[in-house]
Amino acid sequence: MTSVKAWCRARMLVLARAVARTGLSPNAVTLITLALNCGVAALIASGSLVLGGLLVLVVGALDSLDGALARLSNRATTFGAFLDSTLDRYSEAVLFLGVIYHHRADPQTVVLAYVALVGSLMVSYARARAEGLGLDCEVGLLARPERMAVLGLGLIATYFDQRILTAALLALAFFTHCTALQRIVHVHRLTRGE
Repeated sequence: MTSVKAWCRARMLVLARAVARTGLSPNAVTLITLALNCGVAALIASGSLVLGGLLVLVVGALDSLDGALARLSNRATTFGAFLDSTLDRYSEAVLFLGVIYHHRADPQTVVLAYVALVGSLMVSYARARAEGLGLDCEVGLLARPERMAVLGLGLIATYFDQRILTAALLALAFFTHCTALQRIVHVHRLTRGE
């Protein structure tokens, strides 16, 4: 896993160098990523699930570009980190909205997507709240990259069978809440319940 992360970071650094030459700020990249996710959500909502799934993976891979650019160009700021985290939540929510809208006539899929969205938000909130208390909380099964991979692959797999997306949403609905619970338990251990 560490070698995969190192490989991804190296590729992102190459891309960050190219973006740095354009003069774009890290915050502009954050806003562009949100706009791209809104476009992907619109594609999903309109029924282009396979293309939407591919783009979920591509845009999801760009999630760390703003941070890499900030570090490379020595423009990392507290506000930039806050903006990135906040807009990541909007990006995730709008993608699930696209799924919900497309499947609005299918209550089971709507409920699964909603439960998965709530779980995703709680995973992120648990980490942010713990870090706000000065605690490290980067633990658990489904961090954002893994969630985007499951959603993207589930959407792509609708090419073969719609039930695969249902299975992906079920996995997200279950494992996001497991991850939030892992983080709660982790913070309880760190604080000894105080």
